[in-house]
Amino acid sequence: MTDSSESTPTKKSPGLLRSSALVGSMTMTSRVLGLARDVAVAAFVGASANADAFFVAFKIPNFLRRLFAEGAFSQAFIPVLADYKEQGSQAAVKGLIDRVAGVLGGTLLLVTAFSMLAAPIITMIFAPGFVSQPEKFALTAEMIRITFPYLMLISMTGFCGAILNSYGRFAVPAFTPVFLNISLIFAALVAAPWFEEPVFALAWGVLFAGVIQLLFQFPSLYRLQLVPRPRWDTGDEGVRRILKLMVPALFGVSVSQINLLLDTVLASFLPTGSVSWLYYSDRLAELPLGIFGIAIATVILPNLSAHRAAARESQFSSTLDWALRWVLLIGVPSALALMLLAQPILITLFQYGELTSGDVAMSALSLQAYSVGLIAFMLVKILAPGFYARKDTATPVKIGVAAMVANMILNLLLAFPLMYLWNIGHVGLALATSLAAMLNAGLLMRGLLRRGFFHFQPGWAAYMSRLLLACTCMVGVVLWLVPETDIWLDWHWQRRIGELLLICCAGVAVYFAAHGLLGTRMSHLRAPPAV
Repeated sequence: MTDSSESTPTKKSPGLLRSSALVGSMTMTSRVLGLARDVAVAAFVGASANADAFFVAFKIPNFLRRLFAEGAFSQAFIPVLADYKEQGSQAAVKGLIDRVAGVLGGTLLLVTAFSMLAAPIITMIFAPGFVSQPEKFALTAEMIRITFPYLMLISMTGFCGAILNSYGRFAVPAFTPVFLNISLIFAALVAAPWFEEPVFALAWGVLFAGVIQLLFQFPSLYRLQLVPRPRWDTGDEGVRRILKLMVPALFGVSVSQINLLLDTVLASFLPTGSVSWLYYSDRLAELPLGIFGIAIATVILPNLSAHRAAARESQFSSTLDWALRWVLLIGVPSALALMLLAQPILITLFQYGELTSGDVAMSALSLQAYSVGLIAFMLVKILAPGFYARKDTATPVKIGVAAMVANMILNLLLAFPLMYLWNIGHVGLALATSLAAMLNAGLLMRGLLRRGFFHFQPGWAAYMSRLLLACTCMVGVVLWLVPETDIWLDWHWQRRIGELLLICCAGVAVYFAAHGLLGTRMSHLRAPPAV
């Protein structure tokens, strides 16, 4: 027991469902602005060679954002921090945070400096197909030099956000991505004319956003008395434990993101526009994933870690069960809706300015392919914390490597044959990513069940029956209401938005009404006690 005077200021946890709703609402705000950002970028650069160059330069720091803010670092850091909170004093917790900040920040500073010097080499690694296009290659390398410092800034932002999440302060980390969206909207609409090559405005917008996002965390950390004072100490026991957990976790929790980067590598060999088509479709597939899948994963990890630290095994399992039910409740209809409405959504949001109807048609095909794996992407976010909260890194690593190998094999089996047959190689890349995510999620679930970490609670058969029947009703209504694609193209943007909202609202209403008529009640989805 520690003296109360030494304990960190805390408040009663608001509960899993309320916390998930809070994170989801903050994330929804960010994602809606993200859509506005993508609309602005699409109108500005379309799916041109300049667009492909920027998306490659942007995907690399964005990959690290997912790795650190939502992935491997949090999965390694939060369980260790939970142990320090359970067993140590405020001074011990602060000491761990300072040392992790020093080692992480110092390492990232070196990596960033080296990468900026080696920008052409990084371009060759992530977009080797650009080598045969000198102007496109040079443009990508120059923008990578501008965007690469964002890696360090957003990684430290993720570190600060993990601290806040551990203390139940979910709103600030969830809201932080809003600043990236605002910055890029400003760059596309206002700052672009200031540059000789307007696309550079987007690269500088990414860098500026990183500074704002990091500074935004500090007031909340100050109120917790946990603002990091970096200290380089690689010999610290807590730092070494985090590193030991983190290195394999880079594969285990972030395989889907690594696969997306591999898709970019292969897409660089495909026709111009392929990188952009995949980007626009991936952004829409991430909307339900970010709003709900990541929101629940963010909330349950601190709870799973605390249940494991206190040996509350039944609550550990029931927390995972609750998360799975909610993911399926939202994920299944979201995947079906994206598949059915892929082209109307893309036309409504993006077919303005430089983006053509051909670009929209190509993006719709890859969006449908990503929709196939949407539920699997969500499940990976929920199931991986079940291992990392128990400090089991070996199992997710093995599973992650298997999924990544499967993805690469499927890429070769699907992408290039589809390119030569129908010139839609990018669809093969998206479908391969979805199938690999299914394999990843399936193996994670099998591992949790076999080790006894997770047990299905009663009522799953009835729950799944109601879910499938409600989805069938929703699909019928959407198919009945949606007009032909040519009609969407004839409408102005206000009519497009109105019709899309009408179809979506009707589908949502029918889906939840069917659930209610079939007997689904909130008591069936009641959250277990939060820490």
